[in-house]
Amino acid sequence: MLNKKRGHTCLLASGMAALVLLMVVLYGTTGPQQASGSILRPGYLLRGSPLYQLDLSWPRKPELFSGQVFGVAVNQNAGVVYVAQRGADVPKVLVFSTEGEFLMSWNTTTMEMPHGIFLADAASANPTVWITDVGNGPYGHSVKQYSPSGKLLQVLGAPGKAGSGMNPLQFDQPSEIFVHPSGEMYIVDGDGGMNNRLIKLSKDHEVMWMHGEKGQGMAQFYIPHSVTVDDYHRVWVADRGNKRIQVFNSITGEWLGTWGSCFSEDAPYSVRLTPDKKYFVVVQLNTNQISLLEAPPMGLIGQCRVVSVIQLAEEVKPHLVDLDLKTGALYVAEIGAQQAQKFTPFRLGGNFL
Repeated sequence: MLNKKRGHTCLLASGMAALVLLMVVLYGTTGPQQASGSILRPGYLLRGSPLYQLDLSWPRKPELFSGQVFGVAVNQNAGVVYVAQRGADVPKVLVFSTEGEFLMSWNTTTMEMPHGIFLADAASANPTVWITDVGNGPYGHSVKQYSPSGKLLQVLGAPGKAGSGMNPLQFDQPSEIFVHPSGEMYIVDGDGGMNNRLIKLSKDHEVMWMHGEKGQGMAQFYIPHSVTVDDYHRVWVADRGNKRIQVFNSITGEWLGTWGSCFSEDAPYSVRLTPDKKYFVVVQLNTNQISLLEAPPMGLIGQCRVVSVIQLAEEVKPHLVDLDLKTGALYVAEIGAQQAQKFTPFRLGGNFL
């Protein structure tokens, strides 16, 4: 474990050295204030409006990360963060407080390769954690609901049997789930498998509508990777393979528009709204970026506009994100760095720490 962590430190250090060298070449300085609205901080570079800063104190014991970190989910009411990781003989879920204290790990045998993770019913007395499993073993190709302590409550799909069936419902490497406060569910199914689907389920798990055709046209997908729903009945899908975000009416499933101009260099991997509903948080794994895009008002899709970028070090590989809906804190799951990181909102008029 010690050698592994040293390897991670060396990887991040070399990545940051390259980032600093790039800044020297571009701007002739490595001081905190950079040209073109850029600010270089330890571990990352800010471009555009400075909206988030890294919380170096979270978590208190980063050495507890022992696998590839793929997803993160926040219960803002309980002050708890769930981190999903992969690897042989590692706990598949680590649980921390929002202050960074380690609380527990899940030693469940019912999970193979977690991908997306979502906290549902945070405001209720019985919140639950939903996880998509893309494994190929007897528990894979399914979407599972767990208690906060890791007890398996129910399974959607046919565990261990990849497929495209609708009755009974089957999945093939489901990427992510979003559970609306109404209990309705939105699942993007197809992290490289046979399916390329966006499925809406009722609170009773009945299919309400679906888009499931592979391609580059309207309402077609190639590796739909992340999904979220805003307050204006719009479903936003990170259509990773097509390097775009597609938008749908959450009630009817009608296609509303596409954002693609922001993703010419790399595809969107995540899509989440900030608590103030002003920005979408989108990560791009191959360019190691976290971008904040301006959220359009009701009735308008328009074109995407990048407001702020957090440029991470090389090989960090951010994958999926979640936000604390009370504090606005942003948590990022990073496959390459094998960790989750916390970013806190920058307060206007203040200073970066």
